[in-house]
Amino acid sequence: MKNRDKTRAMPFPFYAVPVFLLALAGFFDSVYLSFSHFRVYTDLSYKSFCAISKAINCDTVSQSPYSIFLGVPVPVWGVLGYLFAIFLIIFAWKDFKHQRRGWSAFLLVASLFSTYSVILALISNYLIHSYCIMCIASYAVNLGLLTYAIIIKRRFLPGPFLKGLADDLKFFLFSWKRAVTLGMFGVAAAAMILWFPPYWHMNYDSLDTSLPHGMTEDGHPWIGAASPELTIVEYTDYMCFQCRKMHVYLRKLVEAYPEKIRLVHKHFPMDNKVNPIVKEPFHVGAAKLARIAVYAAAKGKFWETNDFLFSIPKKDINIKAIARAVGLEPAALAWALKSREVGAVLNRDILDGLKLGIAATPSYEINGQVYTGIIPPDVIRKVIKG
Repeated sequence: MKNRDKTRAMPFPFYAVPVFLLALAGFFDSVYLSFSHFRVYTDLSYKSFCAISKAINCDTVSQSPYSIFLGVPVPVWGVLGYLFAIFLIIFAWKDFKHQRRGWSAFLLVASLFSTYSVILALISNYLIHSYCIMCIASYAVNLGLLTYAIIIKRRFLPGPFLKGLADDLKFFLFSWKRAVTLGMFGVAAAAMILWFPPYWHMNYDSLDTSLPHGMTEDGHPWIGAASPELTIVEYTDYMCFQCRKMHVYLRKLVEAYPEKIRLVHKHFPMDNKVNPIVKEPFHVGAAKLARIAVYAAAKGKFWETNDFLFSIPKKDINIKAIARAVGLEPAALAWALKSREVGAVLNRDILDGLKLGIAATPSYEINGQVYTGIIPPDVIRKVIKG
């Protein structure tokens, strides 16, 4: 009984201070996740500290389409949301001695945060199949905010929730300072939806396929210099996110130095159906896309097909849509998916990669040296400066 009385006698700040600290922690967590999301799409060499494995990987979560909500990255919504929560706490704190307004509204906000956290957790588990440590931290923050909000509501603000919410709305709207501050959050949210720059969209439409191109003596597609000072042989996978980033970078590099650099393409799908180093399902469908590209190369349409295959969502492979986009017959692409001749070309590329010791994509062979992930800037710089 004594312990119970002591718990009930705890003053209001005992509960309110942790709420403020949790909201502050959520804000900084969202700031980190926002910068991380940006760098995942814009920094070729970036790898977050929590990209630990296939199952625990913040970068994989950032790369998924579920990391964007209403045209804005989810962590950016988190930054705005936690700022709004802090705003509610500050105004409620100032008035707690008398009316303690704001806590019903805060309970509603915490409930929405927690509900969305549950949804994101389910998406990570069942759709992305990967977890983000910093995202999990934000889920914990949101559940903590909800728990404290419920406790404060029960112990200090007894009465119907809806009545308290109505009183809170009056409290915020009937003061022009509070109403203007509240309105600023609404304006900020609308502005983000309308004008947030979509940096996660890689611009494939701007890639130039009219540059000199052809097939090497051993049958691999190339683009760029006819007599190159530097030849880059790429081993890539259409399901690989880093391959997509490097694809745009290298194509732009070749466009900038079309008389110095040549890019040669080889396929290395990390698909267990064709690649012997992949022992379990991974990048499912990558082999099919590679087969389509092999067939397109035989028909003189490799580079436009290559660009298109990197640009499309990979959840469902629609043969008709691909054929229509690149100007090939659907029946021919369907044949390519089963053709032994096409399969032999693909297997040769994979074997070439295995002979070089390649075990991940993207990988690049330059003058007998293999680089995985990115190409060291010095290698490129020597040719550019020369």
